[in-house]
Amino acid sequence: MSDNKKLDDWKIPLYKIYTDDEDVDVITKIIKRGSRWAIGPEIEEFENALKKFIGVDYCLTLNSGTSALDAALLAYDINQKHDVIVPSFTFVATVNSVMNVNANPLFVDIEESTLGLDPELLSKHITEKTKAVIPVDYAGLSCKIFDILEIAKANDMLVIEDAAEALGSKINDKQVGSQADIAIFSFCGNKVLTTGEGGAIATNDKTVFEKIKLIRSHGRIDKTNYFETTSGSEYVGIGHNWRMSTITAVLGLSQLGKLEQLIKKRRDNAEYISSRLPKFSQIITPNEPSGYEHIFQMYTIRLPNKQIRDSLHDFLIKKRIFSKVYFEPVHKMSLYSKKNSDILPITEKISEQVLTLPMYPNMENDEKDYLIDSISEFFETL
Repeated sequence: MSDNKKLDDWKIPLYKIYTDDEDVDVITKIIKRGSRWAIGPEIEEFENALKKFIGVDYCLTLNSGTSALDAALLAYDINQKHDVIVPSFTFVATVNSVMNVNANPLFVDIEESTLGLDPELLSKHITEKTKAVIPVDYAGLSCKIFDILEIAKANDMLVIEDAAEALGSKINDKQVGSQADIAIFSFCGNKVLTTGEGGAIATNDKTVFEKIKLIRSHGRIDKTNYFETTSGSEYVGIGHNWRMSTITAVLGLSQLGKLEQLIKKRRDNAEYISSRLPKFSQIITPNEPSGYEHIFQMYTIRLPNKQIRDSLHDFLIKKRIFSKVYFEPVHKMSLYSKKNSDILPITEKISEQVLTLPMYPNMENDEKDYLIDSISEFFETL
């Protein structure tokens, strides 16, 4: 059966966006205002709210998490002279960002407790060309960021944290994104805080903050709103149009006000599902190590092997339950397979085991029960 269904065809979709009247009201207010849909004051308001929530000195919004990652690399002057350590178990944008600045992505394997970069392997891959490492917080759980930071500091490396999936997650009571040299976040449709599309950077580095301000808006120094001044503008560098719209920002503000509530609902749903799946010895449910707080941006289980994983995936599709493999290894993709010969045994094993199941805040008990019953039905047929 094809999985190319319309949203309404799924009995349980992979995710649903949580929204309420406040979201509609704030967007309507901006629309009716009839001006400042771009570079409106609400953008800076959203940035200030984000930096307070994360616990950093500076925050800038952009039009996507991918743009945020590209801007971070550009701001740190990473280029063709440099290697950047990345995981292969990630969305391809993590690695593409390195290629976008003509640097060399250097794949390092992950570890199994967080499915993030393995700190114990980092030192073995650092050379005089290694400028930065981009650890990824998978599915809403922090990587071993403190261990990675310790190694990076000892080797004079930057840590650019890809926290696209993890806004609101914590490690040792610290917000994800608050410890690295710079962190990036995504607000695309399947994220816990979503604005449809959008992203942000968080940092304590004022110099990099100011550089990204220029990069996101054509290299222009904006002392006033570009669209509301009759004066000319000063352009001091090469940049892009990577700004977030005002409508996106007010939606982000509204969603940020609900973030703790959304996380609690996800955690409750994850606990409900996990408590009923352990009866299947073939399933490993998501892990939450001591000192970590998982926000369950995705709910990903592990199966014994690719055959069982793929069979369950197909079975759920037939039951009209959306499931998906996050992620296929980037180093195996045609673009990168010719560039890298490293063997990544944990990445390749995990990528053949993982299956992401539906997860969203307003998931009803009957939806969760149907999911669990369907998985039970599958294993009864083995």
